[in-house]
Amino acid sequence: MSGDLREHAGAPTLEDVARVAGVSRATVSRVVNGVRNVDPGIQEAVRRAVVATGYAPNRAARALVTRRAGTIALVVSGVDGGCAGHDGPDAFAARVFADPFFGRVVAGVVGFLRPRATHPVLMFAETPAEREQVLGYLRQGSADGALIVSAHGEDPLPALVAAAGLPAVLFARPARPVPLSHVDLAHADGGRLAAEHLVARGCRRAATITGPLDVPAGQDRLSGFRDAMARRGQPYVPIVEGRFTQRSGEEAMARLLAEHPDVDGVFVGNDVMARGACQVLGEHGRRIPDDVAVVGFDDSAAATSGRLGLTTVRQPVEDMAAEMARLLQEHIETPERPVTSVVFAPELVVRESA
Repeated sequence: MSGDLREHAGAPTLEDVARVAGVSRATVSRVVNGVRNVDPGIQEAVRRAVVATGYAPNRAARALVTRRAGTIALVVSGVDGGCAGHDGPDAFAARVFADPFFGRVVAGVVGFLRPRATHPVLMFAETPAEREQVLGYLRQGSADGALIVSAHGEDPLPALVAAAGLPAVLFARPARPVPLSHVDLAHADGGRLAAEHLVARGCRRAATITGPLDVPAGQDRLSGFRDAMARRGQPYVPIVEGRFTQRSGEEAMARLLAEHPDVDGVFVGNDVMARGACQVLGEHGRRIPDDVAVVGFDDSAAATSGRLGLTTVRQPVEDMAAEMARLLQEHIETPERPVTSVVFAPELVVRESA
């Protein structure tokens, strides 16, 4: 019998999944319904069988038993347009979908949730009205919890969700402490890795293009870079703040060249801005990495999309997003679970730009 039953007539059943996984129907039911005390190897076998068979549980029936919606809200939150201007919800959504970072978050979340028969509902919370809509959606039980990706340091949504006692997990440490679990990267360590690499290459006049400095990640990457440079005898590092967009990287690099024409190394707060910086360096006749070495951050698609591969600090976004979803599942299943944080380690990926 074929391991993939999707070509057969009729919807796949628990029995079909059990047969493919080699376990009992009761075991499949326990895995699908999120019972925790099941051997991890068996859980993985069942999840693979769910994908192979195309099995989808009767969500309405399961909701009556579990009192759960079987969905989570994936919320991208800003503050009235955030740092990119008040240009309306369509422009905000367009910026989100154009950012490779967000696509990696979605991939990690969906990859974790799909085998567990749970689905994300994408919501935007750019304005006060949209934030109220998210809160109402969660209070009504339309989603079992929220995964929140904030685009601005002053975002009030995490505090509103926490005050309402709703299960939620944040991507990245919030600028202001709130009693919600979060997943993050050791950003200062990433800045340190970039500094060490540039110094090892012989750079003596390094500068940096930061991300928005109202966001903890931007602050931490900068502090890690500056501290490491100071420890290596270079206490002065020219700084220009960017907005995580290619255009802001271009503008920041042009300013650096105008004010510090002898710059020989640049640490850029993300790969998208680094691409913009590289373009401006080329327009000014600067060879990369011979004249100016460039190190980005994220190891996103932008790091490999150009003629010259970017040396960058890898942020394992997909793994971080999956962990965020896992933490949320734990908070949903065990509401009294204390808040926690999971911090991932960065890694330097060396390519042609530095």
